[in-house]
Amino acid sequence: MEADREVRMLYANLLDCWNRRNGREFAALFAADGRAIGYDGSAHGGRAEIEADLTRIFAEHATPAYVGLVRGVRLLSRDVAVVDAVAGMVPDGQHDLNPALNAVQTLTAVKSGGTWRIAVFQNTPAAYHGRPQLAERLTEDLREVLDGAGGRWMNGPSRSAKK
Repeated sequence: MEADREVRMLYANLLDCWNRRNGREFAALFAADGRAIGYDGSAHGGRAEIEADLTRIFAEHATPAYVGLVRGVRLLSRDVAVVDAVAGMVPDGQHDLNPALNAVQTLTAVKSGGTWRIAVFQNTPAAYHGRPQLAERLTEDLREVLDGAGGRWMNGPSRSAKK
């Protein structure tokens, strides 16, 4: 299904923009009134705010790179889709996930004028309190993605290729 593929690509592009530490391109993937809710609960509303906040974050911090895995895409209508994904993060200069940074991600996309844009992106810690086996399984799943990516999960200028 074309919409499924396009929305998966939108999610992949979001992670790629993060990994390249490009706040402008990250924000451009959102609808004009889109909203990003970060891992720590910070909310960023609208493209301009998303761009300004992420540009500042990228300038001030060596942000870890995302490794993502789409668990499913649900089309709510022809023009609205929800991506259910999980992601891990590889700290700058390292080659393995930090399981403490694993997250569950939800992306709601809307299609307008033939283009899919992000309406809401939410990033929630995958703590799985009292269920360590779920946390371990998630890390295993993400390591499979990482191992199969051949270094492509890190595309930014300060990222070194996986060895």
